[in-house]
Amino acid sequence: MSDKLALSQERTKLFEDIIDGVIPKRVPVSHNLPIEFAIQYAGKDLAEAQWDTSLLPEIFEKVCADFYSDTLPVLAFRFPSFYKILGARNFVMSSSGFLQHPEVEGLALEDYDAFIESPFDCIVEKVLPRLYSELDKDPVGKAMTLAKAFTAFNDDMGAAAMLYDKLIEKYGYARVNLFGGMCEAPFDFVADQLRGFKNISIDVRRVPDKVEAAVEAVTPWMIKMGMQPNPTKTSATFIPLHMAPYLRDKDFERFYWPTFKKTVDGLAEAGIKSFLFVEHDWMRYVDYLAELPENTIMMFEYGDPKLVKEKLGKKHIITGFYPISLLKTGTEQECIDKAKELIDILAPGGRYFFGFDKSPITVDSVNTRNLQAVLEYVATNANY
Repeated sequence: MSDKLALSQERTKLFEDIIDGVIPKRVPVSHNLPIEFAIQYAGKDLAEAQWDTSLLPEIFEKVCADFYSDTLPVLAFRFPSFYKILGARNFVMSSSGFLQHPEVEGLALEDYDAFIESPFDCIVEKVLPRLYSELDKDPVGKAMTLAKAFTAFNDDMGAAAMLYDKLIEKYGYARVNLFGGMCEAPFDFVADQLRGFKNISIDVRRVPDKVEAAVEAVTPWMIKMGMQPNPTKTSATFIPLHMAPYLRDKDFERFYWPTFKKTVDGLAEAGIKSFLFVEHDWMRYVDYLAELPENTIMMFEYGDPKLVKEKLGKKHIITGFYPISLLKTGTEQECIDKAKELIDILAPGGRYFFGFDKSPITVDSVNTRNLQAVLEYVATNANY
């Protein structure tokens, strides 16, 4: 057995132990440095490198070599090629080279009834042509656009996937895939891509029955979207949670929680764990999160780690909380001390792996030496 294969198996066992409720040998480290950060760190042009996947091996190699992680630390989540072909209005490349998600309205207020009756038909016939200008064509034009976009998608994502496998093998990373699938909480889906933040905030007061019916109607599609062809013990479906902290408690209880829980439960019934990015501050809803299926992975952005450990730490897997902002403003020792503090709170009893509260998008949003120091400290000092 090669040294790298043995290392990969050892690292994978750390995560298997966490899932099995066994205290692992040490606290594993898992973080994600997105493609924009990686390109800047490697000194490449941000706009050019996102269009040319042949540049990615050199870029990702440098990140893997310089930043410790027990899992693959790089991820190309989106490429601009297929969005450009589609004429996307919901994901637009800015002049600075960042793919941005502007406020969009794909579903008009008067379309609620059609969406409730058949979400799929409504999305195909009404929403997609509004969000993607190149799909607002005759059937032949639509078909050609979709063919080109899917080809670009498969080419770019396929090239990235092959590179990931090579890097996992070369660096002995754990065979863990926390992004084995992706979906959204039904309310977030209606808000993000269909109505927009402003409109949905008005809708819950103006047409609450329609909002409730819409999120119910789309729930089976979110479960289907989050399915994985071959789920494993160490794979998960990623679900970013957006709107809940901006809702009143009574609106959360009515519009958000029931269908979100139904989605996570539906995935669990199929043997699929959910990896939740618990965005913003969910401390009002910690008791709700405790009701989710065992071994739901939760990455917290803000909140009280002691409360989360107390309420969730025996049933669920916790990560996050480490403030990326400190890596920019703190001294190296202050950054290491924060890691010690969080490990002391979250590591006892297991069911925890070290991670940050969010991913750094720009290379200048952190002091990269502080980032390296924290990762190296946890890797060598967080033994049980």
